[in-house]
Amino acid sequence: MEFSASLKENFEFRRLYAKGRSAAGRELVLYARRRGRDTNRLGVTVSAKLGCAVRRNRVRRRLREAYRLNESRFVRGVDMVIVVRGRGMDAPYRVLERELLALAEKLGILA
Repeated sequence: MEFSASLKENFEFRRLYAKGRSAAGRELVLYARRRGRDTNRLGVTVSAKLGCAVRRNRVRRRLREAYRLNESRFVRGVDMVIVVRGRGMDAPYRVLERELLALAEKLGILA
């Protein structure tokens, strides 16, 4: 990823849930918060209730790739967390990508 990093710490996720804006779709929920830096940070969460580790990691990889391919379209300086819903586990890549971009547009973080 060109100008992005990963969100890793639990307190960063919790801060984003509490103070960020959210948009929900059928497959995903996107939380975002501007932070005034030059880089974006991305986190992806999938509940263990939704499937085994192989399935959860597969959907995480798909979402990171969807973000990476469209990274230049996002405004810089935003923290984002993508939460996968149950329907998102079996959704094809194109559906996940389309929903990610639609939610980002709804939150105003697409350039």
